[in-house]
Amino acid sequence: MPPLLEARHLRKVFRSGGQRFGPSIETVAVDDFSLSIDADRPSFTTIAGESGSGKTTIARMLLGVLNPSAGEVLYQGRDVHDLQKEERQQFRKDVQAIFQDPFEVYNPFYKIDHILTTPVRKFGLAASKADAYDKIREALRAVGLRPEETLGRYPHQLSGGQRQRITIARALLLKPKLIIADEPVSMVDASLRATILSTLHALYRNFGISFIYITHDLTTAYQVSENIVILFHGAVAEAGHTEKVIKDPQHPYTRELIHSIPVPEPGREWIDEAVEEKEVVDIEDIEAEEMATGCRYVLRCPQAMAQCATAPPFYRPEAERAVACFLHDESPVLESGDLNEVFSAAADAQK
Repeated sequence: MPPLLEARHLRKVFRSGGQRFGPSIETVAVDDFSLSIDADRPSFTTIAGESGSGKTTIARMLLGVLNPSAGEVLYQGRDVHDLQKEERQQFRKDVQAIFQDPFEVYNPFYKIDHILTTPVRKFGLAASKADAYDKIREALRAVGLRPEETLGRYPHQLSGGQRQRITIARALLLKPKLIIADEPVSMVDASLRATILSTLHALYRNFGISFIYITHDLTTAYQVSENIVILFHGAVAEAGHTEKVIKDPQHPYTRELIHSIPVPEPGREWIDEAVEEKEVVDIEDIEAEEMATGCRYVLRCPQAMAQCATAPPFYRPEAERAVACFLHDESPVLESGDLNEVFSAAADAQK
C-alpha cells in the first residue's frame, strides 16, 4: 500500500531579477527534502528551523498549492498535480491545513457558523441541516469549545485561541488522515498555546490523525511530537526521534538552535554542553549561507572541514536518527533520503 502522502526529493528555487532588472538571482528555499506519511500508522512529526529555513515552503508543496522546482509530491502514489476531480476532492478531504493566523480564514461579515457549514455542504457530510449541526457541535466539543457559547457569533467576538480552535474543528469535520499545521500557536497568547497544542495531540491520540507540525519553537515541538526534522536554509540538518534529537543533538546546528532557547532563570544553561562559537568567519550577509554549494552551515560551524565544501549525505549514527554532517562519516548512509525510514525505526524502538 503506498503512503498517504509522500515527498520525493523536493527542491524549490525562487528567482528574482533578470531582463531589465539586472542579473537573475536564484534562492534555493528547499533542497532535496524527502518524507512519507503512512496511511495506516498515525504519526506526529515536527519540521523545525529558524525563520527562512523553508518550513512553510515545504508545507505549501505538500498541500499542492506550490509546484516544486524538482521532485514530486504523491498522494496515494499519484502526483498531486495530476489528480482528477474526484481524486483531488478526496485529497482535500484527507489532507487538511491549519494556518498561522486564525483571523485570515474568516470573513468578518459572516458568523463563524459559515466556516463550519461550508465544508459540510461542499463535501456532502450531512443528510440534513440538523445532522450538519450535530456534527459541528461534536467537532467543537472535541476541540474544547462549547457550541452554545460559540455558534452564532462573529469572528471579532471570539478570542484568538477560540478562532484557532474553530479552524481545528473545521478540519476535524472532514475526518482527515493528515493535518499540516503551520505555526498554529505563534499568534495566540502564551497561556493558550498549551491548550491548543494539547488539543492537536488529543486528535492525534484519540482520532488517529497524523500531524506535520511546522514551528520555530523547539520547546513546543518537544512537548507534542514524536519525530522531528531540523532544517537549515532549506536543507535537513538532522532528523529522528524528538527526545533523542533534543536531548542529544548530533549536528552542530541543532546544538546551536537548542542553546538559543531562553531559560527561565538567567545564567543557567538549558542543557549542560556549551556550544563552541566560531571566530574565523563573521557572517554579515545571510545570502552567503543560502548560496553555499556544500554544507550550508559550513560558514558558522566551529567543526568545519575541507570536505564540507561538498554536500554531506544523511548518515545514520543510530537507526532512529539521520544527520547530514561529515562528523558521522563512519556511520551507514541513508541511501533513499526518505526520513520515514528513520521515523519507523524510532517507532519500532518505542514499542
